Amino acid sequence: MLNLLPNTFTQPNIETKKDHWLLPPLVDLCARLREPGLQQHGTLESEGYAARSTGFLHVITPPDTNPILENGSLLKGLRERAKQDGGIHLHILGALTAGLKGERPANVAGLKKGGCIAVTNAGRAFENDLVMLRTLEYAATFGLKVFFYPNEPSLSAGGVTHEGYIASFHGLQGIPWLAETVALSTQLLMVEETGIAAHFSQLTCKSSVELMRWAKGKGLPVTCDVAMHQLHLTDDNIEGFNAQAFVLPPLRSNTDQKALRKGLQDGTIDAICSHHEPLNDSAKKAPFAESTPGISTFDTFMALGCKLVREGVLTPEQLVDKICLAPARIAGIEAVYNDVGGAVLVDPNLQWQLTAETMLSKGKNTPFLNQTLQGKVVETYFD
Repeated sequence: MLNLLPNTFTQPNIETKKDHWLLPPLVDLCARLREPGLQQHGTLESEGYAARSTGFLHVITPPDTNPILENGSLLKGLRERAKQDGGIHLHILGALTAGLKGERPANVAGLKKGGCIAVTNAGRAFENDLVMLRTLEYAATFGLKVFFYPNEPSLSAGGVTHEGYIASFHGLQGIPWLAETVALSTQLLMVEETGIAAHFSQLTCKSSVELMRWAKGKGLPVTCDVAMHQLHLTDDNIEGFNAQAFVLPPLRSNTDQKALRKGLQDGTIDAICSHHEPLNDSAKKAPFAESTPGISTFDTFMALGCKLVREGVLTPEQLVDKICLAPARIAGIEAVYNDVGGAVLVDPNLQWQLTAETMLSKGKNTPFLNQTLQGKVVETYFD
């Protein structure tokens, strides 16, 4: 058995199993559990159970729920319910602007008092760049990190997939890579001006990796992640109007995917998130452009991580850093992470079929449905 627990963790009394990996708990930098407000797609109980069973003990969620998470007094109750109903430690990103409307700062002081780990505008637009600058300066006075989901709405509005041959062939409105990199460029310059610590989530394209490499070379206080499905799927997967592969930000080109993998290898990309978005059956039954974007990813996450190791993209040790240790550092939850402890036992060679019946998440929306996968969490050891 390959023991990948860091020295800060106490190893539980686990029977040694040949060719298994013993990992610390997984930390997810972005998952939508659908509560509050969208319980028809998932609940803290259903998605918490799916997360815990697939190795995730710590989950970070953005504030674009209903209601929006902009009231610090609501956060404690949500965390308690996630622990009680789903058995996970929920860490919350508070709203950076009031109502996520991008017009004026939210009550950041109240959110910090309520226990949010960072703030974000969750991919929503700011009224203008001056508002962005002032809200970042305001957040910096409270020592809070800002999470960005780079997107320029004027370039992405109405788009449903990567702008390229596949989109044109299917008659679908595309989203150019510039929609991400124009926003990312502006946000990086704001970080340089304000000095605020920032994390950039769900990068999708080659130019974004290059910009992050530049920013880190300048010593800016920035980190970034990529969603696991972006490392295994491209816009080729939407052929035939496959709505199960409809996700925003969109799946990009093969060239972009290669750059993302390279960015993981050289450390430009710090972490891998799930970008878990469970949906009910009806959400994907409309025509592609009218269906709801999102992929349910907890169930497939470890198998796809094991595939990265088999393909030589990452070593097992690098994978652990990208899905466990680095996310804890980025989220600023290392103290809690080490105190809680726990362990995850993975069989990287186990072959199994993903079906609607075997999926633990309430959402069965995944392009990997009915495929044979290799690698799975077989035991979790959490208090």
